[in-house]
Amino acid sequence: MLVVDDEENLRHLLELILARAGYAVVTARNGVEALSRLGEADIVLCDIRMPDMDGLAFLDARPAGSPPVVMMSAYGTVDTALEAMRRGAYDYVSKPFKADEIVLTLRKLEEREQLAAERSRLAVENARLAERTGEPVEGFVGRSPAVVEVLRVLSRAAAHDSSVLLTGESGTGKELLARALHKLSRRREGPWVAVNCAAIPETLLESELFGYRRGAFTGAVRDHTGFFEQADKGTLFLDEIGELPLPLQSKLLRTLQEGTVRRLGATSDSTVDVRIVAATASSLASPRFREDLFYRIAVVHLHIPPLRERPDDVPLLVDHLLHALSSRMRLPRPQVTDAAMRLLLGHPWPGNVRQLENALERALLVSDAETLDADALPADLRAAPPAAIATDSLSIPEHTAELERNLIREALRRHEGNKAAAARALDLSYKALLYKIRDYGLDAP
Repeated sequence: MLVVDDEENLRHLLELILARAGYAVVTARNGVEALSRLGEADIVLCDIRMPDMDGLAFLDARPAGSPPVVMMSAYGTVDTALEAMRRGAYDYVSKPFKADEIVLTLRKLEEREQLAAERSRLAVENARLAERTGEPVEGFVGRSPAVVEVLRVLSRAAAHDSSVLLTGESGTGKELLARALHKLSRRREGPWVAVNCAAIPETLLESELFGYRRGAFTGAVRDHTGFFEQADKGTLFLDEIGELPLPLQSKLLRTLQEGTVRRLGATSDSTVDVRIVAATASSLASPRFREDLFYRIAVVHLHIPPLRERPDDVPLLVDHLLHALSSRMRLPRPQVTDAAMRLLLGHPWPGNVRQLENALERALLVSDAETLDADALPADLRAAPPAAIATDSLSIPEHTAELERNLIREALRRHEGNKAAAARALDLSYKALLYKIRDYGLDAP
């Protein structure tokens, strides 16, 4: 147990209380000293107001994998407690406190950590069992040859530290497979850090990925640990990696080649040990994406087939999703009629498994029968089949591109040229839509 407080009398009192409760205690006078003693404790009890480095700054400065922290303060407010927990504290205790209150809080924390360790152990055992028996990754359902091959390569890649690139349309399950790679790897006890590169403003991406030193720029009032350092000894998942701007691609390439990062405002590099798993739903073709970076992240390249290319998996997915949805929504699980299954099998599912899940959730909500019939499915599934293709070409990429072009044109028309609204309707990032508008030669009407 590490007790951090600038008041010597309180440190001594807590030492006595915790020693009676069976804890071995070490102490520190402030956050700076506490950082040097993290390796000596399993739990940290830390004051908020201290000289040199206060409790909130200490929370931010902790390296990944640090012991859990309980904060304490005589100046506590609800906002202070929420801010501490937002920064990673387990709980918050207001001074003055009773001895029993402190001990009870620590006992609850210990129970939580033990449960988390047990869940982690069971998850690892289940993942290894799944790998040995050939059962699908949890949540990733399918027995088609394409899916079996994806899972075969994934299980082999998980045993090594090679970078993996997952490609596939939106809704195909890229993040599920990325998590499975982490759980099956030797890094499974290390951190899993997921970053959506399209969701972070371009001006913040560099500081979020690599971190920064206090004073590096206006507003940098404290040191900030970037995603790479947070993922040290673990896995960093870079979703929508194609949205990285070219200057940042150069810095990412250097980090992957040398295994070091330099925070903004720093004068030296820090070594990191990170396994990279990246994913994209768009093309990583030059000149938007560096070719040398592509080969660095795509040592193992796994392409996840869209649902329309594996229709034999639809019944398995329907069964799996209905089981999960009915349990989550506390509704009886209905039987799918033959008519409904024919519609589900015949739909092209441009949104893939995510769209199928949404359709089934909607059907569960509107149906009050023991069976799920065609009438409960969304209207677009019950619409008349498309007209015959009026061209000799049967090229899937050609027709997919034409469909995408028409959808973008229609979204821009419906939203009167508002690209942000059109991007939300198309389930695309704003930057991805701008690229596609340029590539297809479109513009807002």
